[in-house]
Amino acid sequence: MNPMIPAHVPDEPPLTYADSFDIPVLFRNGPADKPKRQWRTNKHKPWTESDGSPAADGWYAPTTTWREIIKAATEVGRDITPHLQNQPQYAHGELVARVSPLYAYLGAHPVKPRHPVPGAKGRRLTLNPVYAHGTERTAKNAAAYRLGMTMAEWACRSLLGLGQTEHLELGGPIPALSETFKDPKKKLPDLWGRHEAEEMYWLIEAKGGNVGVGTLRKGWAQLEAGSKILGSYAHRTVLVGASVRPGDDLFLTIDHDLHPGQPPLHPDGSGTDDEAAASPGNLEDHLGDSDDALIGAARAQMLAYLALRSAPASHLRTVPVPADRASRHRRSGLTTPLEDDGLTLALRADARGAAPHIEQHTLRVGIRTMGLDDFLTCRISGTEVHLGMSRKLFAACERLHEEDLAIARRTPGLRAEDLLAVDQGLSEDAQEEQRLTQRRIFREQQEEARPRLRPLLRDAYERGATSNWSDLLRRPQEPELDLEGDESLLEAATPETYLAVSRYGLPPIHA
Repeated sequence: MNPMIPAHVPDEPPLTYADSFDIPVLFRNGPADKPKRQWRTNKHKPWTESDGSPAADGWYAPTTTWREIIKAATEVGRDITPHLQNQPQYAHGELVARVSPLYAYLGAHPVKPRHPVPGAKGRRLTLNPVYAHGTERTAKNAAAYRLGMTMAEWACRSLLGLGQTEHLELGGPIPALSETFKDPKKKLPDLWGRHEAEEMYWLIEAKGGNVGVGTLRKGWAQLEAGSKILGSYAHRTVLVGASVRPGDDLFLTIDHDLHPGQPPLHPDGSGTDDEAAASPGNLEDHLGDSDDALIGAARAQMLAYLALRSAPASHLRTVPVPADRASRHRRSGLTTPLEDDGLTLALRADARGAAPHIEQHTLRVGIRTMGLDDFLTCRISGTEVHLGMSRKLFAACERLHEEDLAIARRTPGLRAEDLLAVDQGLSEDAQEEQRLTQRRIFREQQEEARPRLRPLLRDAYERGATSNWSDLLRRPQEPELDLEGDESLLEAATPETYLAVSRYGLPPIHA
């Protein structure tokens, strides 16, 4: 029987505060044991890198936002969009599944470290009393998986400058090695990505929860198995352990090892070229001159696109953000918070001043002359998260979705109806292997279509800049243009996407 939550734990709503936290990170070369409370006692260094690994191993104390963590949660893991071709509204359910464990079980507490880091917020994430006193083991295991994947994505992309991650189960980065990566008998790492600054692949294994030495050793064994397959290609193996216990701080161990070798292949498998070599880690920073970056960014945002596409008209709105994409290029992390962004505040104030004297349609056109764009957004039902994107990226996602639908229709066996008879009598493991095979077929078809997709998505992206939202949504009316804003939201943007969280839905500071 689980004991009740202790009486001294306050029963109060979450406080309103800026969503910034310090996350202790131990960066070390190669696998090692779990540290013993060094996240509190050791001297930490400020995190100054944004596109690569720090110059030296050791303890660091980067500060991040809840928005940055939620963005990682919504984008990491298995791509389920092939299953949602005909039912896009279920994208909302998948997004709920990705963020709800973080809201359900994480809290924050004030911390006074022995060696304060300049600029630190003095708040760290921890487990809340519900997890500590009322959550059963199965639920804890599920939450640990989601926490591990989210924090691995956050660490590799927001801290270390890695490009978009992909699930390794679909075959990995090298077409000639895909069958080996797909071997169900091999225990391989979770994710892979391509680090443009380092010009090499990364293999990533994520672990979460009360991560002990045994768990870390299993993770490193998975990475070694993947490294043997990748063989002569230059790569880095990265093990991210997101460790947290009730009453203690969430901290990360990032164990890494470097494997020199051949440079990475171009996305179509033909070898490197100037376009690929020039692409930065954040795909959205390079959409203007890289067709492959555009394909990657559109594919990464398909879940958000499907959620926007299927949302009721009354749930949609557009929010003004500066049209200058360079103002939101990567500085630290992937997102730019908007509440203190001088350019955003000034341009929005100008638009509000003009609004009473201009009709809505004319105003929507007029804000572009002021240097603003309006991104389509909606709240993900069942969460405190709002997601959105630009016209240009929405148009590219729409074109990609049409191509994916065509693949599903012309490829035998990809429809669920084709599998129902085969599924009968199969064990759960056999059914999962069969579904994995279908996902791999779908991905192979997508990659075969890449040369043809490049000009199609480029054309859609460029045409999207001058399209009306009513045309893109195929609805008679434009969504509401929200110039007043919502003081309950903390907003953030990337060059082409938008994310906001409710101030009142953040992890309470007394957890």
